[in-house]
Amino acid sequence: MTLESDQARRQQLGAFLRSQRARLSPALFGLPGGARRRTPGLRREEVAQLGGLSTTWYTWLEQGRDISLSAHALGRLAGVLKFSPAERSYLFDLAGKRDPQGAGDAEPAAPAALLAALETVAAPAYVIDPLWNALGWNKAAADLFTGWLDGDNDRNLLHFIFLKPEARLLIEDWDARARRVIAEFRIDYGHHLDEPAMQALVARLVRESPFFAEAWHGHSVTGREGGLRRFNHPRRGRLDYQQVTLNPTTRPDLKFVILVGGR
Repeated sequence: MTLESDQARRQQLGAFLRSQRARLSPALFGLPGGARRRTPGLRREEVAQLGGLSTTWYTWLEQGRDISLSAHALGRLAGVLKFSPAERSYLFDLAGKRDPQGAGDAEPAAPAALLAALETVAAPAYVIDPLWNALGWNKAAADLFTGWLDGDNDRNLLHFIFLKPEARLLIEDWDARARRVIAEFRIDYGHHLDEPAMQALVARLVRESPFFAEAWHGHSVTGREGGLRRFNHPRRGRLDYQQVTLNPTTRPDLKFVILVGGR
């Protein structure tokens, strides 16, 4: 890890903690609110006290200083801030620590098996990597995702969603879905923050998409969930699918996405 990337990680961690602290109501912890608070949410000293931490230590953490972090302290902090599993994972990734509640390392697997499985699925299906590049897809997916998986297009899903006008026409309720995508992508970002390719991807999206730049600085984090996905297809009209996302046990960094339905 370079000095610059380590500093960037600490700065991201501080910004993430500040944004999460601001979202918590003091009333949830039996603390007084009111106009006397200069900022929304909990104060730094309140978070520190609730987590059994030093106020100075927590302040330095939010400031992005180079301080020693323990997995135990991070776990207490995640509990105080009411982190979801996705947010907790992101916290430990940014801190460069292994979560004692997390799963063990995955073993490598041959992607060819995953790509071959795509052809056995009748519904639209594709596999993406941590940068959200499509590694493979079936014919049904190419037919659905016009402008991304058809023709000679850029295969990065984030480039498609945020940089191509076709995505706004294809994806119904684009604004809400796009914000959700950013919150989901932060998990992969936290896992691969030090990689030049990840840094370049985010830098381009921030530079070329004002929407992405604004939402990215909100530091929202959520796990990738299934559910209803609606499209306005240029040839087939309105299509409704239920999305299912699978993480292969031997390659949890990859996502095998299936869209069931199509009515």
